Amino acid sequence: MVRERQAALPQGQVRYLEAGAGWPLVLLHAFPLNAEMWRPQLEQVPDGWRFIAPDLRGFGRHPVAGAQSMDDLADGVFELLDTLKIERTAVGGLSMGGYVTFAMVRREPERFSHVLLADTRATADTPAGRASRQEMLDALTARGVGAVAEMMLPKLLGSSTHSDRPEVAQRVRQIIEGGDVEGFAGGIRAIRARPDSSPSLERIGVPALVIVGEEDVLTPPSDSEAMAAVLPRCRLVKLPRAGHLSSLESPRDFSTALCDFLTSPL
Repeated sequence: MVRERQAALPQGQVRYLEAGAGWPLVLLHAFPLNAEMWRPQLEQVPDGWRFIAPDLRGFGRHPVAGAQSMDDLADGVFELLDTLKIERTAVGGLSMGGYVTFAMVRREPERFSHVLLADTRATADTPAGRASRQEMLDALTARGVGAVAEMMLPKLLGSSTHSDRPEVAQRVRQIIEGGDVEGFAGGIRAIRARPDSSPSLERIGVPALVIVGEEDVLTPPSDSEAMAAVLPRCRLVKLPRAGHLSSLESPRDFSTALCDFLTSPL
């Protein structure tokens, strides 16, 4: 059963979802979504594990002031862990959630037992990428969160999902359009300013799982292959007929890969 909780943090009230009992795994969501994107995984928690999915700073039903950097987003997750008295955990994220994961592991590597990196990349934005972020920020300011949905939805989901599973696109749009302009703006700035995490990959000595949708056009499989080649203890899984939001587009296969990783020695 998925449980919805609230935590009072220094930054404000934060919602998180959790399921299961045992060793914790913190799941960090993509931009411009929130913790709801992890419900399929929260419904398939393996025995001995506790999955926790928070709304990142500026996102979700009770958004607080938007973040300005990946460290701001990481601070919110660390505050939640401290509030829940979790000293060590597994951690992972998809897309922006992966960038936050890099920030957390870079700062306090001793706190993490496993790492999940899904549909993300270690490199920083290119000049063209930063220009694209500015275009989105301008559209958000002018037209609101609906503009972000219009700009991102075609690329967030794979071609198979768009053609065969339109209900997934409807659900993603619903989540996005429930977002907050200030929170989205902070998220865009944080993503645009994120550092290159490539040099830190070889220092992640704990087991790592890299998952990517084969139809991902935002962070294509080549990005995941590059990370997997450097991570010392890594398992790479490619999901067919899934795009950038592979946990929602192929939830059963994503959850199976995650559960196998968590329950089988690497």
